[in-house]
Amino acid sequence: MTNSTIRVIQNNIKKYRNKRGLTQDKLSEMAGISCDYLSEIERGKKIPSLKRFIAIADALDIPYEKFFKEK
Repeated sequence: MTNSTIRVIQNNIKKYRNKRGLTQDKLSEMAGISCDYLSEIERGKKIPSLKRFIAIADALDIPYEKFFKEK
């Protein structure tokens, strides 16, 4: 995966979280990850593992492929 693809995923996590009106704290609780870790993902400091990426997508009820689309 390229850096630009990773950046798109990280931006989309934040975008969909905001669209759902969720705080980082609430989404992290729903996904079973720490709020600090989610914050680091959204800021581009961490790359989520596949397991955590799926947990975030499931918590947001977003099909995985939508996270790869830049828009």
